[in-house]
This record gives sequence, C-alpha cells and structure tokens, in this order.
Amino acid sequence: MPPGKEFVRTVIKYDGSKAGLRRGLLAVRSGLTSDDVAEAGAALARRALELPELAQAGTVAAYVSVGREPGTRALLEALRRRGVRVLLPVLLEDNDLDWAAYEGPDRLVRAGRGLLEPDGPRLGPEAVTTADAVLLPGLAVDGRGMRLGRGGGSYDRVLARLERAGATPSRVVLLYDSEVIPEVPAEPHDGPVDAVVTPSGLRRFSR
Repeated sequence: MPPGKEFVRTVIKYDGSKAGLRRGLLAVRSGLTSDDVAEAGAALARRALELPELAQAGTVAAYVSVGREPGTRALLEALRRRGVRVLLPVLLEDNDLDWAAYEGPDRLVRAGRGLLEPDGPRLGPEAVTTADAVLLPGLAVDGRGMRLGRGGGSYDRVLARLERAGATPSRVVLLYDSEVIPEVPAEPHDGPVDAVVTPSGLRRFSR
C-alpha cells in the first residue's frame, strides 16, 4: 500500500446494536476492490511482523481471509517462511473450531460457508491453547480494544477455551484503517484484544 494511503473513513449510521453496526461495516467492505484488498493485505503483513508477539512467536493461531476481509494470506506465508508453526481453524458442525497446521496455499481446500481450511490432520479444539499469539477475525475495534466479531460465536468459544486453560497468548485483530472506531457495543462477557493491526500502523491496548 503506498505511503499515506488510507481507506476512506465512512461515518456508519446504525441503531446502536451489534447487528446494525455489523451491517454498516460489511456494506463498506463490499465497496472495496480486489486491488484494495490485495494492497491492504501486503501492508498488513508488513505491519503485523512489527509486533514482537508475532515476529518472535513459535506458534500462531491464524485464519485464512476470504472475500473482502483484511487479507491474511501474505502474513501466513511470511510467518511460515520464518519457521513459525501456523495453526488454522477448521469449522465444526456446532460452530466450534478444530485446528490444523498450515502447510502452504496449495494445501488449502474449500469448505462450508466459503471458507478455506488446511487439508492436514486435525489437532483438536484444544490445540489453540499452545499458541503464543492468536489472530482474531473481526469487523471493528474501539479505543478500549473491544472487538466486534461476525456474530457466529466461534471465536467466543476460542477465547473461553483459552481462559479455562489459563493460556495467555497475545490476541491481535487485523482490520482496515476505517474499522478502528470510537465505540463497539460490548456485553459483560466481552474482553479487549491486546493489539490491532491496520495497513497504517499498530495500536496496543491494556487488558
């Protein structure tokens, strides 16, 4: 992404609910071009590796971006080339997540809901607890570090599993610049992430 380029910051009008905010954010994403997504993905990979928690990690739990999501594929390859063990989610029938090792783009297969998943052995839902850092998909984050997810609940289960296991990986969300917003509607069980990475830079939060 050229220096100084930033996706247009759009004022999203919504009814104050998570569902309304999700609709507004997804509408903005739908207007992005393939070039926008590719440029942002390359910039995100560079920025993300400025985080010591990722650059120095032995194991990272990540995900494969699809559609107009902020791109993760360049980052997945960069981590793999560094010798990082990358775990990718495998969606189960009950919306929970299993995990498998990332072994390159040619080892990804089409799965339900338009997702891409690794074709290797399944490691079990608890495999995420071995990660030094967890990349969380999201639609927005606010100044407190509160993250707005897609609403499926899969990553709520992941975060609850980490808490039960006493695991404390760094929790990082990748977003477009315009998706760092003043406030995300939060519920009592929601907790902040540790950092957000956008094409323009990094921001840390305190838990």
